[in-house]
Amino acid sequence: MAGSPASLSGQDVGSFAYLTIKDRIPQILTRAIDTLHRHKSEFFEKHGEKGTEAEKKAISLLSKLRNELQTDKPIIPFVEKFVDTDIWNQYLEYQQSLLNENDGKPRWFYSPWLFVECYMYRRIHEAIIQSPPIDDFDVFKESKEQNFFESQESIVALCTHLQELVTAIKDLDENQLKDEFFRLLQISLWGNKCDLSLSGGETSSQKINIINSLEELKPLILVNDMERLWSLLNNCKKTREKASITRVDIVLDNSGFELVTDLVLADFLLSSQLATEIHFYGKTIPWFVSDTTIHDFNWLIEQVKSSNHKWMSKCGVDWENYIKMGKWVYHDHIFWTLPHEFCVMSQVAPDLYAELQKAHLILFKGDLNYRKLTGDRKWEFTIPFHQALNGFHPAPLCSIRTLKAEIQVGLQPGQAEQYMASEPNWLTSGKYGIFQFDGPL
Repeated sequence: MAGSPASLSGQDVGSFAYLTIKDRIPQILTRAIDTLHRHKSEFFEKHGEKGTEAEKKAISLLSKLRNELQTDKPIIPFVEKFVDTDIWNQYLEYQQSLLNENDGKPRWFYSPWLFVECYMYRRIHEAIIQSPPIDDFDVFKESKEQNFFESQESIVALCTHLQELVTAIKDLDENQLKDEFFRLLQISLWGNKCDLSLSGGETSSQKINIINSLEELKPLILVNDMERLWSLLNNCKKTREKASITRVDIVLDNSGFELVTDLVLADFLLSSQLATEIHFYGKTIPWFVSDTTIHDFNWLIEQVKSSNHKWMSKCGVDWENYIKMGKWVYHDHIFWTLPHEFCVMSQVAPDLYAELQKAHLILFKGDLNYRKLTGDRKWEFTIPFHQALNGFHPAPLCSIRTLKAEIQVGLQPGQAEQYMASEPNWLTSGKYGIFQFDGPL
């Protein structure tokens, strides 16, 4: 793209992209293989010999993939027909057209990091769909569920906080409402630390009550546009006609604890009338280990609803009702699991772009969304966010992420250098967070 910096890639030895391709991705593949292996008897019980054969086939396909990656073999097209196979293979051809060296074939360490990382997860999916009758198996399901169960205490604390808040909401003045909004935004931000792809699938549950840590975490927010979110939504609320709606769209990231923080925020937006409708977007296939699918979304609400804790189950009942009433709407779209950056969404997925244009505000959760918003490129730290979005402006939007990739724009001059001097891995540790807004000034 003219005028845009180069993509992050694994050819920069020692970079986070390089270490991801060299170490983290093979770890994730090994874990996926182990998971299939552990379910061997279950597959046999369900499907007999066919189940055993399917498990062997999926494992051999994933082992082949791991070998291709570790020996930096050329990236090969997809063979199994799926809704997005043609789009992916066209994208592979496009990547090939950009290369003159390496015998003209995209390779793991020399291609854009965003592309190869997405490609790897799509290949895992291909290995599974090529192995019926276990072709609907989610190799990441167990780790997502484990994250939820290990975060129980935090989830109970959060649901209790929400229910107390909802009960008292009518008595809150504008400033108190704003403080609560900021509190729940920050909880949703720090919930983004629970990312299983960052830990290679190792547990990353939330064991402490995050509500009590917000004050000490505040200085770690590098870009803080919460005020702009408040004025936008509060303004919508004040000027809204009787029958009109205020719609907030949330592009989800991880399931488990982070998803609970997002649903709690969404519940508060409705209860406080800062929004009248929330639209959620998840992934159509298992993705980046812990990303939310429709199955994860429904499963989590069901778990919350069937909890023995009264406030937790009350949340689950309310959330199910919001869905039934159409106040919460969940969308699937294949675009979220393509390797494309968001600035091409209006060409590649015009239907999705048109859907997002209906929102008054879009919240993009997490790191992968940020990488796709900014094209995963080597931007200067001080480049304005608006510029890095490269023309992607369906509606006012805000990125809510903890930093887990070597990309961050919109910082003050000198800000990045200050962190670099004291913390070499400040960009990738998940310690720092942002609320970065783009909308009409």
